[in-house]
Amino acid sequence: MIYYVEDDASIRNLVVYTLSMTGFPAKGFERSAPFWAEMQQEKADLILLDLMLPGENGLSILRELKTRRDTMGTPVILITAKDGEDDVVQGLELGADDYIAKPFGIMELIARVKAVLRRCGPGEEREIIEVDEIRMDTGRHTVQVSGREIALTLKEYELLRVLMQKPGRLIEREALIDAVWSRDYMGASHTLDAHIQTLRSKLGSSGSRIQTVYGCGYRICPSEAAK
Repeated sequence: MIYYVEDDASIRNLVVYTLSMTGFPAKGFERSAPFWAEMQQEKADLILLDLMLPGENGLSILRELKTRRDTMGTPVILITAKDGEDDVVQGLELGADDYIAKPFGIMELIARVKAVLRRCGPGEEREIIEVDEIRMDTGRHTVQVSGREIALTLKEYELLRVLMQKPGRLIEREALIDAVWSRDYMGASHTLDAHIQTLRSKLGSSGSRIQTVYGCGYRICPSEAAK
């Protein structure tokens, strides 16, 4: 189920109708209150979230979604005005998984929806990946640092997994973008840097293990490699 929070009825109805016709059950909401009420009844698989809303705005809704344990893993695509770059950056730092600017083509939106849902599909067999004090359980989709579980968004989790699968090795920017976003996603380069910054912050003192190789990419360094 896809939920779309958008106060413009014409846009909301068109998107919900198109999603439904392309095989994605969807519901639209004009404001945050009915959206939260519906989330109590049925959790969404994906949320499309307009930023400019009456009452509680999109960033406030996103902040709440990403701090609640029952919704922090739900992917969110932001819908923003073309001049809303600052809001996009803030939204990505809060944990949004993608964004699209108005005015947008309906088929572009559908493609973004499919890409996000594909990345959120059934995972691989369980694997435990460890880089010193950082431990990832791919079966449970959890990350612990020195035994303490930390909450990551889907993109942060996938980014960390790609790095941890090849400890000490440089992962080029293009390879990270391909793995976590897609090569044709124009905003991915900036988004990659924003997610690395947020991921380092969430890892605390262990965030320094993620090293920048300027002009090339990133790597995560075990203690022996960091010396």
